[in-house]
Amino acid sequence: MIAAAPSRTPAGRAYAWRPFIAFEDTNLVGNVYFARFVSWQGRCREAFLAEHAVEVIERLALDLRLVTLSVSCEFYEELRVFDAVTIEMRLAGKNAHRIALSFDYQLDRAGITRLAASGAQEVACMSVVDGRLAPTEIPPGLAAALGAYAAEG
Repeated sequence: MIAAAPSRTPAGRAYAWRPFIAFEDTNLVGNVYFARFVSWQGRCREAFLAEHAVEVIERLALDLRLVTLSVSCEFYEELRVFDAVTIEMRLAGKNAHRIALSFDYQLDRAGITRLAASGAQEVACMSVVDGRLAPTEIPPGLAAALGAYAAEG
C-alpha cells in the first residue's frame, strides 16, 4: 500500500532534474517500477556533479570514490509513462566525510503538482590509499556546490 504524502513544503533551494518516463520504466500494469525511483536518485546526483562539480568527476578518475552507504524511498503516488516528474535534490547535512541528500519527486499531472515520493541517500567520500579505501574530506568544490542547495532548518 502506498502511504499518504506528508503535508509539508520543502525548504531551501533545490537542484532539479527531470527524468523522461518511458515504457521501459513501467510494468505490464503501466506504473513505474519502484526500483526506478532509486535509480533516478543516482542519475540526479550524477547530473548535479556534471553541472556543478566537474573537478569531482576528474578526481573520480584518479583516487576519489563516492560510496553510497544508504538509500531509501517512500512512495505516495504511482507514476505512469510520460508523467511529468521533477526530482528535487537538497543537501540534508554533512559531517566529516559523509554527505546526506534528500530527494522530493514532484509530480505535475493536469496542472496540479503533488509530492509523489521522497527519498534519501548517505554518501561517503573515500580515497584510494595503498589499494584500500579510506575516508577523505569532502572535496571543497563539491561542498561549495552542495551548500547552495542546502535544506533550511
